[in-house]
Amino acid sequence: MPRQAAVLNLGPRVLTTVEKVLFLKSIDLFSQIPGEDLAQIALISTEEDRDQGEEIFSEGESGDALYMVIDGKVRVHKADRVIAELGERECFGEMAILDAGPRSATVTSISDSNLLKITREDFQEIMSEKPEIAQGIIKVLLRRLRDAIR
Repeated sequence: MPRQAAVLNLGPRVLTTVEKVLFLKSIDLFSQIPGEDLAQIALISTEEDRDQGEEIFSEGESGDALYMVIDGKVRVHKADRVIAELGERECFGEMAILDAGPRSATVTSISDSNLLKITREDFQEIMSEKPEIAQGIIKVLLRRLRDAIR
């Protein structure tokens, strides 16, 4: 009689620290940061699963975290006007890791999504120890700003 493998339901798959580092390296915002510094960032990041239709944050709320899409899709919108739809390896809420200002838009999951979240408080602690991380982030944000005004 053939032996059958037991099927275990271990719940959602969780990324290892190494997988998080590789994922972060593939995100434009973190592309200028060396791998050893990305390891520190990976350690402060947490995964969040969001259901289709679930609001991640609302316009006007105080920003407290950056999110990256591991898989799934999210919609960035102001009321009924869609600003962007973002998918795998794209990030949103990046201003919140540098500034506690209000969110400029609402973000809603448009499919079941797995996100990586980094809080401002944790990120600022790392930036105070390693200013080159902040410099890498600022370079990317400045490049985005230049591209947007061209």
